[in-house]
Amino acid sequence: MFFERHGGGERAILVHLEGQDPEAREDPQEFQELAVSAGADTVAFFNVPRHRPSAKYLIGSGKVEELRDLVKAEKVDIVIFNHVLTPSQERNLERVFECRVLDRTGLILDIFAQRARTHEGKLQVELAQLEYLSTRLVRGWTHLERQKGGIGLRGPGETQLETDRRLLGNRVRLLKERLAKLERQRHVQRRSRERGGVFSVSIVGYTNAGKSTLFNALTKARAYAADQLFATLDTTSRRLYLNEQLSVVLSDTVGFIRDLPHSLVEAFKATLEETVRADLLLHVVDCASDTRETQLAEVNKVLKEIEADGIDQLIIWNKCDLKGLSPAIERDETGRIVAVRLSALKGEGLDLLRQALVERADIPTY
Repeated sequence: MFFERHGGGERAILVHLEGQDPEAREDPQEFQELAVSAGADTVAFFNVPRHRPSAKYLIGSGKVEELRDLVKAEKVDIVIFNHVLTPSQERNLERVFECRVLDRTGLILDIFAQRARTHEGKLQVELAQLEYLSTRLVRGWTHLERQKGGIGLRGPGETQLETDRRLLGNRVRLLKERLAKLERQRHVQRRSRERGGVFSVSIVGYTNAGKSTLFNALTKARAYAADQLFATLDTTSRRLYLNEQLSVVLSDTVGFIRDLPHSLVEAFKATLEETVRADLLLHVVDCASDTRETQLAEVNKVLKEIEADGIDQLIIWNKCDLKGLSPAIERDETGRIVAVRLSALKGEGLDLLRQALVERADIPTY
């Protein structure tokens, strides 16, 4: 019996797993925000308390039956797990639920696919999606001629799965070649900036921390900014004039998130290269968030993965107005600026950030 993938849809049940380790637990609120960002119409939130992972379904068979009944009762199109599923677990769950099943990685990839605006961004997302799909190939993917098994259909040619893999492999190679060409162009631009002695600053931070809002407020640019996860996927760079004599190149980058899929980090290496090559990182943190310390640590973890952890950082405590705090500069015991409190949306504290940039860049003011 062949297994056909079910079509997607918007009506969704969200499955949140508590897990045994409190440190490794996912944030249920962040999971719900991810689902909303993907356009899901959540009809139920199914919580699975401290579970022991099952090889077949990830969750216990009793919970699977409960979910199956809920799927049928609510006429659900898709079940989304706040956890990474193996390809076999995904298929087993789809057989039981008779609807599409998506894991956390697939959900993030879907959001990225919706948000990509530039040619390079679209190529990067497609590459990440294809590499994710390569381990999940089942019947129903190939849109071209297929060779199937069975009487009258057998032959020396490729099986359908082999055809799928070959077509997918060819497309992946093509995408990598195109991205390599774009990366060479970026490299030439960076070399030009370096020869000109331009000080480079990159804005990094957890998704929805207010990076693009800060970028727009500083440069008067019109980079897409919205109160949603992964509003920005494409790197935007602008020259920022700090005063009459001084200017820096400021880059807005993609937001990070807990357990950001490695395939995405790999696919977005060209974009994240702007971060690696920066002289200073403005690490934007939503100081009104209850999980700000965790978010800060997660961003630093990704920065280490892309070998940008050695770059000088300036912490930006954004949304300080929501905490009732006034904009201010924070210094360490040596008098060096380590953080700036501001509100990018209201434009409060931007002058303090400009002052901090002049000081941290160590550019002589003539």
